Amino acid sequence: MRTAPRQIPLDLGSRHAFERTNFHIGQSNSDAVGWIDRWPNWPAPILILQGAAASGKSHLAAVWQDKANASIVKPEMLPCTSAQELFKLGDSLVLDGLDPWLGDREAETTLFHLYNMLKEDQKTMLITMRMAMAQSDFVIDDLASRFRAAPSVTIHAPDDMLLASVLIKLFSDRQLRVSNDVISYLLPRMERSFAAAREVVEKADHMALSEKRAISVPLMRKVLAETLGE
Repeated sequence: MRTAPRQIPLDLGSRHAFERTNFHIGQSNSDAVGWIDRWPNWPAPILILQGAAASGKSHLAAVWQDKANASIVKPEMLPCTSAQELFKLGDSLVLDGLDPWLGDREAETTLFHLYNMLKEDQKTMLITMRMAMAQSDFVIDDLASRFRAAPSVTIHAPDDMLLASVLIKLFSDRQLRVSNDVISYLLPRMERSFAAAREVVEKADHMALSEKRAISVPLMRKVLAETLGE
C-alpha cells in the first residue's frame, strides 16, 4: 500500500549529471562539487575525492566523467597494466576506489609513473577513496609525497536538507511516496549517512510489502527499532 503524496517543503539544490540521475547539493558536498566545476583548471594532475561508503563519490565521479569525457581505470588494473597503457586511454581518467591498492608495490609503481606522465602532458585523473590521504600507508615515498601534495576534497556527512532529499529520492526510486511526517521523524533518529538512508528505505519497503502496510511513522519506528537491534 502506498501513502497519498504530500508536498514536502524543501528547497533543494540539484545538478543534472548529464544522462544520469540528479546529484543533490548540500553543505556536505558543495566543496567537492566546486572542484568538479573548476576542472580543467586544477593545480595538479590529480584530484582526490574522499568520503565514506555511499557518500556519493562514484556518482560525482560519473558527473565528472561525462564533463571531461574521461576513461575509466579499474583499480584492479594497476598491478598488471603498465602506466603507458593506462596513459593511452585518454586525456582524462577516473580511478574509482583506490583504497585496496595502496600498499601494493606494483600498483603504486604504476601510479607513480602514471602521475608523472599525466603531469608532463597536462592530463588529469580523478581518484576516489574512503580513507583520508593523510591516513593512507604508502610503500613508495615519492608517490606518497605527490599524492599528499595534490588537492583533496572530502564529502562529509549530510546535513538535514541533503539527507532529506536523499531519503525522498530513495523512496521515489522504489515508487514509494512519503509524507513530511515520515521524513521529519527519520532525520533526528537515524544514522547520518547515505549508506544508512539506503538501508532504512530498503527495509521499509520490504516491511511495508510483507505486512501490507503504508509507509508511515509507526512503520518507520519499527524499522529503526530493528535496525538498532541488529
